[in-house]
Amino acid sequence: MRKIVENFTVISNEACNLTNFHITLQSDHPLAEVFPGQFTNIEIPDNKDVFLRRPFSIFEVNNENRTISVLVKVLGRGSLTLSEVRTGSRLSLIYPLGKGFTLPAPDERILAVGGGSGVAPVLHLVRYAEANPGSADVILGAKSETEHLNAIDSYGKYAGLHYTTDDGTMGVKGLVTDHPLFGDLARYDRIYACGPLPMMKAVAREAFRAGVSCEVSLENLMACGFGVCLCCIEPTVKGNLCVCTEGPVFNINDLKW
Repeated sequence: MRKIVENFTVISNEACNLTNFHITLQSDHPLAEVFPGQFTNIEIPDNKDVFLRRPFSIFEVNNENRTISVLVKVLGRGSLTLSEVRTGSRLSLIYPLGKGFTLPAPDERILAVGGGSGVAPVLHLVRYAEANPGSADVILGAKSETEHLNAIDSYGKYAGLHYTTDDGTMGVKGLVTDHPLFGDLARYDRIYACGPLPMMKAVAREAFRAGVSCEVSLENLMACGFGVCLCCIEPTVKGNLCVCTEGPVFNINDLKW
């Protein structure tokens, strides 16, 4: 798939909570097709201390308006700078990068699990697949209610939305795997996950036990996006692979977990 380097215009930057920002960017040209699980590498503007681009899963795509959006969680200098961009700013993006999720068949029942910034690709997945609450469930996990995203109720038309929090302030108290839906994983044909590594490993372990196909989107450091810098190497049953080109989505059976 052809990679595009292009300057996008920031048309909105909205705070989702205390540490997450929803940035929507518009292209001057028709968009390339973006599959759920693919990502973009964004150049950090006006910060001489940040040399490398930062990878972000693509959250929402609107081909009619020529817009894509990303969720930015403030973790360091690069993400902090990006969270402060103003409307009208121009950002350099490389997209679409990596390989996305295997799309479910129309008659398959799916469970998508997201934590942290990992909610972006799983929500993009259920929307892109035109799923519905009768065929799809989404579990979103966070430490506390204040870390869950605002204004995602619209995704309720694509999937049943379920929440967990470590402190019990929203939804089920505990980890995503503590949610009652994990009590009967055999009802699902496919499971997808993206988020912190311990979360993905826990989901993968439960999916493996239940014998359900499972794909995870890894969040290794991906500086170049082309498999050149070798920052994102992941040991797999097929050898050491670059997550940015061979992933970020992998079937759990291919990972040495």
